[in-house]
Amino acid sequence: MKRSRAVLTIVSVLVVSTGLGTVGYAGIQIYQMNSNLGTMYLPKLNIPTNVSSLQVATAPKVGEIFGSLAIPRLQRVIPIVEGTGTKELKMGVGHFVGSVMPGATDNSVLAGHRDSVFRNLGSLKLGDLLTVTTDYGVFIYEVHKFRIVSADDKTVIVPTSGAILTLSTCYPFGYIGNAPKRYIVQAGLVEEKKIASTIINV
Repeated sequence: MKRSRAVLTIVSVLVVSTGLGTVGYAGIQIYQMNSNLGTMYLPKLNIPTNVSSLQVATAPKVGEIFGSLAIPRLQRVIPIVEGTGTKELKMGVGHFVGSVMPGATDNSVLAGHRDSVFRNLGSLKLGDLLTVTTDYGVFIYEVHKFRIVSADDKTVIVPTSGAILTLSTCYPFGYIGNAPKRYIVQAGLVEEKKIASTIINV
């Protein structure tokens, strides 16, 4: 996240030195990842007049912890690490690299082991809240759907029109060995406190 912090520092200096209450950096170059279109270049960034600073969040490197997931019903706060490999899932809940960052408008997918970070995930109920905390904002999601799918079901990671948080773990919960299915929890964004005005995946 050092790259992100460097950007934030530079912008802060610009805002203070100009003495402006708003910013409009038309020359800033950003990239946004769309799972259908690939990488899309946006040459200009128009900031709303009510924004007093610009902070840009870029996707972390694989293996980097960039936030936490709080699940009140399970009385658990879990580190979120970029990537879903064996090493990453030993560190916490893994963020699927092909999905957007939490807080963005699309499907942000998190995976975890059923016998560790997502133990008792089946205890969640409709309406339960999930809170993702990162250095670019705090995002609160409300659980609205449960599914049980096959292990190779790709619909779990498809893009969505709204800001969705998808949790995935192996199922059945008490299965010995490689479980044949996945237990899916989906939650919609209901509240956000953004530190970043723009969430960017590169």
